[in-house]
Amino acid sequence: MKIDNRQQFLVVLTIVAVALFVGVNWVITPLVGKWSDRQKQIKNLHAKIDDGQKLIKRGADIHDRWVQMQAHSLPADSSLAESQLFDALDGWSKGSGTELASLMPQWKSDATNYLTLACRVEASGNLASLSKFLYSLEKGPMPLRLDSVELGAHDKEGQQMTLSTEINGLALLPQK
Repeated sequence: MKIDNRQQFLVVLTIVAVALFVGVNWVITPLVGKWSDRQKQIKNLHAKIDDGQKLIKRGADIHDRWVQMQAHSLPADSSLAESQLFDALDGWSKGSGTELASLMPQWKSDATNYLTLACRVEASGNLASLSKFLYSLEKGPMPLRLDSVELGAHDKEGQQMTLSTEINGLALLPQK
């Protein structure tokens, strides 16, 4: 193939190169970026739909758990709530064979419709009794949450251990 007019060919080639450069940098690249952003949004929406469908399937269980938490929540009266929590902790410690060393309650108000009773619990016993105590605390009817658990040994064999834990109890305020 012989090119007759070299200058005309170079002009056409330059125009094609500029058109490709503009097309790639200002048309195709932004479109690809928007396409990938759209794909990410679609993926996030599908994940949210899946989560929503799982919540709908578990709706009755969640509702039953909420009703149970409302029925067994700590009262809004601070002294009565502390008394109920201390009685429950005392029962769990006696049932498991642990010895409670100290209880340090502190009220927290994070929202307008509930209060949180944070309590630092220090207990001692062997590993089996401390495990049973923690299990009783977790599986009891009161809406309690373990925030931190620390175990320490007093002897070389690890037969005498101490438990230091932070628990939070839920006290629902009466709705107006």
